[in-house]
Amino acid sequence: MDLFGSMRAWCRGASAWPRVPLLLLVAYWALRHIGDAEYSSLIDGLNFGVHELGHVLFSPFGEFLAAAGGTLLQCAAPLLAAAMFLRQRDYFAIAFCCAWLATNLFDVARYAGDARARALPLVGLGAGEPQHDWFYLLRELGLLNADRSIAALLRVGGGALFALSLTLGAWLLWEMARSARAGASSTGYS
Repeated sequence: MDLFGSMRAWCRGASAWPRVPLLLLVAYWALRHIGDAEYSSLIDGLNFGVHELGHVLFSPFGEFLAAAGGTLLQCAAPLLAAAMFLRQRDYFAIAFCCAWLATNLFDVARYAGDARARALPLVGLGAGEPQHDWFYLLRELGLLNADRSIAALLRVGGGALFALSLTLGAWLLWEMARSARAGASSTGYS
């Protein structure tokens, strides 16, 4: 069975109604993030915690990976969750993970775009003054002057992921509703 066939089969018997509020939340997040580069969504607390954990997990691998580790884990977490949901064949959860990754890309864009200005307030786990990850990373790579361009690319990626999430989520809800209607009409109920 192809992927779309598998998704259609999964939709049979699934209820769209509990998932509608989640898709509306994703649409709200998308509109807010796209309309306001400074917007922080409800999920940002989780994103921040995962980001900080990434610094800790990558710290044994040197200063560069310790600095990059926050962003790496922050963006990997939704991908790992999506892989888990793919194994469980929960396609709507995969659509939500795309939106989760999109929120992370918008967060990273805000951080990367601030590399030269370093105007954002920073929070760190250790003692002393926290380091601006993206200033350090882009300076080390010789890309500091590209901070705003990198941020723009991350925003485009985030916007594309929001579009994918909303399209996939809406299609899955449509398929759920369609299969429920087909099931009701085959049993004589409508």
